[in-house]
Amino acid sequence: MVAIIKYGKSLSRIFNYNESKVKSEVAKCILALNYPMDTEDLSITHKLNRLLNQAKLNENLKNNSMHISLNFAKDECLDDDKLKSIAEEYMEAIGFGEQPFLVYKHNDAAHPHIHIVSTIVKADGSRIDIHNIGKNKSEPARMAIEKKYNLVEASKQKRNENTIKAIDIISESKTKLETKNAISKVLNAVLNTYNYTSIPELNAVLKNYNITADRGKESSRVYQKNGLYYRLLDADGNKIATPIKASLFYQNPGLKFLEKRFLLNEKSRKPHRYKLKNKLDTLLNTNIRSINELKEKLEKEKIQLICRTNPEGIIYGLTYIDHENKYVFNGSELGKAYSAKAIQERFKIHQRYSSKETNGASSERNDYSKTNDFLPSNHFQNTFLEVLLQAENTYEQLPYQLKKTRKKKRKRNHNSHL
Repeated sequence: MVAIIKYGKSLSRIFNYNESKVKSEVAKCILALNYPMDTEDLSITHKLNRLLNQAKLNENLKNNSMHISLNFAKDECLDDDKLKSIAEEYMEAIGFGEQPFLVYKHNDAAHPHIHIVSTIVKADGSRIDIHNIGKNKSEPARMAIEKKYNLVEASKQKRNENTIKAIDIISESKTKLETKNAISKVLNAVLNTYNYTSIPELNAVLKNYNITADRGKESSRVYQKNGLYYRLLDADGNKIATPIKASLFYQNPGLKFLEKRFLLNEKSRKPHRYKLKNKLDTLLNTNIRSINELKEKLEKEKIQLICRTNPEGIIYGLTYIDHENKYVFNGSELGKAYSAKAIQERFKIHQRYSSKETNGASSERNDYSKTNDFLPSNHFQNTFLEVLLQAENTYEQLPYQLKKTRKKKRKRNHNSHL
């Protein structure tokens, strides 16, 4: 069993996300604990208001909501009663046994899983201590439940969250909702995990999942109103399927959300900028001769180099993605020496220098023994410059008369005045 805990400041958004799944018949609410009525008798308004009213008891908290997903192995068959028991025992173990919470069983993925919605505000207005709740409470609870119900251990479950390819999930016959669900999974894996400071940097990561954040053309209404869409891409990077507004995702990853992330990420990325530059400097000082060789070397360091090209195939920009530390940098952000133009020029110089080293020295010595008719046209320019720049050496001795004689300096006796 894999437990994922997230916090937020909008109970309504998390609640609506789960209820929208119920409306689409890919989920159902199987349990409402610590509510005044049975689960099946509760209306949508009753479910939400119970949580909102308790959260309002402490309005000083920015993040007052809690969203947990318990994920089980693909082959595990768990009925509703067993899922209810697991949810109750888990919430009790992490200190939320007295809290009102809703449990939703989702059927929109290959593996069985449930979502739990609650608040960290207690009935007396105080807050539940969630510091290190994952390590100190969730992990022991998870292991105890795995043992009791004979579940597949979390360490043995395949964690494919970061290898999701949305294009593999979607086909032409899929609905807009299924497209949205696929994109949502990728956004969960990327938005709060990677460190990016612009939409192009974010898109460098999202394109690995065949997704892009799209503001539209500058003349479009979407762009002028600061709107944002998320879209699927085909294997060639072309936009396909229906674009989906950012506001329709429960994370609400619109332009305002991203701009806040940009500011936070900019503050925390400076140390990683220097680390990445040092890695690049080390590699560039080796015998690398091309962009492709640099790509291969960086891959071994878990760094992805993306070349941005124009329609003619000319590289005009480079983006570096550190997948180990989850940082994204455009080449120009690291410095001029790491931009596309500088890196390509460096390889050109290296190639010219290498070809001169291997071919120039031996062929030049042989060419001097031939007549000038067989020399390349620019050879004279090169040798003429070499002659001009060569230090002058004089081998003939000067006549005795032209030599100046030096007078011997008399040594002063510093003790004579004493």
